[in-house]
Amino acid sequence: MAKAKGTRGNPMLPKPPKLPATPTLPKLPATPTTTSAARSAASTKPSARLSGSGADTRLTALPSKLPLAPEAKYKRILLKLSGEALMGSTNYAIDPATLAQIADELVDVHGLGIEIALVLGGGNIFRGIAASSTGMDRAHADYMGMLATVINSLALQDALESRGLHTRVLSALEMERVAEPYIRRRAIRHLEKGRLVIFAAGTGNPYFTTDTAASLRAMEIGAEIVMKATRVDGVYDKDPQKHKDARMFRHLSYLDVLNQNLGVMDSTAISLCRDNSLPILVFNMTKPGNIRRVLLGESLGTIVGKEIR
Repeated sequence: MAKAKGTRGNPMLPKPPKLPATPTLPKLPATPTTTSAARSAASTKPSARLSGSGADTRLTALPSKLPLAPEAKYKRILLKLSGEALMGSTNYAIDPATLAQIADELVDVHGLGIEIALVLGGGNIFRGIAASSTGMDRAHADYMGMLATVINSLALQDALESRGLHTRVLSALEMERVAEPYIRRRAIRHLEKGRLVIFAAGTGNPYFTTDTAASLRAMEIGAEIVMKATRVDGVYDKDPQKHKDARMFRHLSYLDVLNQNLGVMDSTAISLCRDNSLPILVFNMTKPGNIRRVLLGESLGTIVGKEIR
């Protein structure tokens, strides 16, 4: 028998059936593409800040970055406020009227185009060094004091933002739910964008005061001066509230403050400013408008700086 031929091309075999054509799916409507302009417009819509009742209580935000007023003496400052400055006429915590007054003055000064950073104390809520004198561990007490400064910072932030001033709280202790972590370059960028920056939680280390934190942060951000707000007009040779013949100094050197133990700031803060030639201005903040007058060059308070020869 002859061998069977290959099946390929064999006309005797049936042709394979044709498969049904694949059905064509209907075209879906094209997804609209969001343009960059639309995204930008959406990102610039003002976000509502809600109060506890759900009602919008925020004012229209102020322009972020204003040009520097030609009569302004400084471009970037650091303002040091004690926790007691927020107490006003009360004996504890935060007086709403005093908080509102401070916020109004800061908004007014910000309108000059000056870049403002703040350091707040916490003595109106908790003072670490006082607690340590009663037997509490000093480091533990200082950390509690740092938390008190965060409370004050958040209160002032709310008062400022309710007036439309963009404010950022940067904490030396990480607590991301309520404040940004302190990062030097981020702080400087906030200032360059016209935001007011509040440094909370001191230096983040026990045994250092908020005065030292103010000196340190001022140098890190390149502030031109540290302005320490007090309840008296400047630095005196003795307590003006107890002695009517107390004499106020107009100018002091860093060594004068250290040698005479005048109590302007603690010795660590003074030494830090001295080593870096950072001037300190001590003035009375309880008088409305004093911050603006100082920043416009009016001679108020006591200036601590290099020795005049």
